[in-house]
Amino acid sequence: MKVYTRTGDKGTTSLVGGERVFKTDERVEAYGTVDELMAFTALLGDTLRSEAVLAPQVDELNRIECRLMTVAALLAAGSEGADKVAPLDPEAVGWLERRIDAMQAVVPEIARFTVPGGHPAVSMSHVCRTVCRRAERAALRADAKYGTDAESLAYLNRLSDYFYLLGRLLTLHYGVEETLWEP
Repeated sequence: MKVYTRTGDKGTTSLVGGERVFKTDERVEAYGTVDELMAFTALLGDTLRSEAVLAPQVDELNRIECRLMTVAALLAAGSEGADKVAPLDPEAVGWLERRIDAMQAVVPEIARFTVPGGHPAVSMSHVCRTVCRRAERAALRADAKYGTDAESLAYLNRLSDYFYLLGRLLTLHYGVEETLWEP
């Protein structure tokens, strides 16, 4: 299969199912932002990979990437391709919630916002969190116009919380001071 097809040279692309749309379509923006999130998630995993003690978090990030691929495919499903993509397992959101609860039980309780930083891995967690929030907003715009998988929307919402808690957990792991917002 060739990497380039020349079919997008005039600003269009195909959704799952073959429907041609402009690359500015809300669905393309949404799945493109999820794709960006997958790349940042991979970068975060690669940042953590050198420490054996963080292998569980790397495994979690790999699992998340696979779920994000499903979310992207669901967002890319046009009216002719909706039945061609398997839905996101409803357990995916529950799994995130359990991981969030487990991390929250370990980190100290705070009453103010966290300012990103302190270690590259912590900062990368916050990059993932903010890109995830943007992906969620893009998916909501696509949903408002075309409809999309409700489980995917819930997954993106919960995933940003996961990245926030992962950043806090990594702050603890690396022994760096957590900076709290002082208005």
